[in-house]
Amino acid sequence: MIWENITLAFSSLRANTMRALLTMLGIIIGIASVIAIVTIGGTMEASVNESLSTLGTTNITVAVQEKGQEADMFSAMRGGGSSTNSKTPASADLITIQMIDDFKAHFANSIQGVSLTYSAGTAAARDKDLYANISITGINEDYTKANSLTMLSGREISAQDVADISNVAVVSDKLVTNLFGAGANPVGQTIKIYKPQAIEIYTVIGVYEHVQNGFSGSTASEQDIQTGMYIPLSTAKKDVLEKNVSTFTVVAKADADVVAVTSHFQSYFDGIYAHNKDWKASVSNMTTMLDTMTTMLDTITVAIAFIAAISLLVGGIGVMNIMLVSVTERTKEIGTRKALGAKTFHIQLQFLIEAVIVTVIGGIIGIVFGIAIGAAASALLGAAVSISVTMVLASFLFSMAIGVFFGLYPASKAAKLDPIDALRYE
Repeated sequence: MIWENITLAFSSLRANTMRALLTMLGIIIGIASVIAIVTIGGTMEASVNESLSTLGTTNITVAVQEKGQEADMFSAMRGGGSSTNSKTPASADLITIQMIDDFKAHFANSIQGVSLTYSAGTAAARDKDLYANISITGINEDYTKANSLTMLSGREISAQDVADISNVAVVSDKLVTNLFGAGANPVGQTIKIYKPQAIEIYTVIGVYEHVQNGFSGSTASEQDIQTGMYIPLSTAKKDVLEKNVSTFTVVAKADADVVAVTSHFQSYFDGIYAHNKDWKASVSNMTTMLDTMTTMLDTITVAIAFIAAISLLVGGIGVMNIMLVSVTERTKEIGTRKALGAKTFHIQLQFLIEAVIVTVIGGIIGIVFGIAIGAAASALLGAAVSISVTMVLASFLFSMAIGVFFGLYPASKAAKLDPIDALRYE
């Protein structure tokens, strides 16, 4: 009986192909939207998790923030201590180098190193017609302990470089290719850096492998891609009056309990800032940041997917509408089947299966389109696609549920027709 009803349903769909496609359209759009949004959200989440994970699971960030505000991990990650809507801390509110030295001495058994950075802006390294776009960052000797940096040749920035305020630089392999040619060894050679108001000369002491993280720069050409150039922190801040810092990264020892150490660090800085009425030092670890970011992205994805799912309701109403039309058009057929002995259950099952087949086919097409759109968007963002198998299965089952829910009323209406009245219908 089931197979017979499925055959009848497909025969009905083939007889009204265009109407069936238009009926499926709402389901297709709804399912495709949900799948695409969830796929893009999953891709973004995986990319962000990967990017944050490369920063180190033992990394702990200390950032100056305005009291009464929640920790702003985005500000900490970009090197600012306060949120975009808060006021700027005065020099006396910031963390001094002496405070950092005291902190390191106090927690010597728990700390591998303390990474300090300073963003010195963007510039271009040029040699006649050759050029490479760079972002200049001042770092100390512990930077590579907190950040993943694969050295290809030469050495890293040392404590002596920082102490001597040396004009030395660690550059990317992309810069080497653009300025010196593929496979060249620039260690020991000088490069000219053109800033808006100055030209500076640095000696290359090391080359690292550039790795594209997240979505940044994904649309730039190989020639124009911007890579980081690292110089001693003291050199980067040579002409900067403010020597205190708003944020720094602590690298805990591998065997340390990061959560417990984070709590101890927070207690330590709470004591230092106890008498500061406006500012505090907020301490957070990468695990907390990762969990917060994942939760945030999941919430956004679910919210947008829920909005997109509203179109499924519209699609379901369209299915019910068309099925009611189908019942009206096939009134005599229903009367004939009842006159030949078909029971109410048989008629109801016939139309219910037809509605389910319409929504299931629409759901399958929507899933294919959704995955394709999500994959295309992920490719444009320069990230590996992340498809949720659970969501694909849920979408398939949901399309079946829509068929049952919105097909039930037309099926019941068809089943309740009086055979005599149905045969007289013109």
